[in-house]
Order: sequence, then C-alpha cells, then structure tokens
Amino acid sequence: MATKNSGGQSFEAALENLEQLVEQLESGDLPLEDSLAAFEKGVALVKYCNQKLGEVEKKIELLTKDKDGKLQITALTPAMATDIDED
Repeated sequence: MATKNSGGQSFEAALENLEQLVEQLESGDLPLEDSLAAFEKGVALVKYCNQKLGEVEKKIELLTKDKDGKLQITALTPAMATDIDED
C-alpha cells in the first residue's frame, strides 16, 4: 500500500506531502470522507518514510582503520553519532 501512495517519490517529497495532509486534517475544513482518505494516505506515507529511514540507517557506516592500517567497516551507533556532532 505504501508504494502505491508514495509513487516512488523521494523521502523529502513524501514528507512534504505528509506535512500538507496533516495541515489539511488539522484545519478541520475537510468533509468526513475526504478526511478519512487523507488519513489513509498519511498512514501509507508514514510507513514509506519509516521504511526509507530504516534503509538509510542500515547504510550508515563509519569507516575506521584497524591496528594494521586497513579500513574496517563499523556500524554507526547513536553514541558515535553524538560524538561526531559534538566535534
């Protein structure tokens, strides 16, 4: 269902569409059936965005050198990300 509603769009485009749907729903101006349709589309966009974030999270890796000077791939942990942000 997520791919049907996301249409292969980028994460950024899906997030923008989701934000627009939230604004429409929060305004309270949509008829009930349109609100339900917007909500369903929003749920699909949230699933799509979460899937994309999960994929990116898996790809984020930190290259480090081991004691022999060879590159070693290490998964980036939240603690490492915090250390990098503080530099």
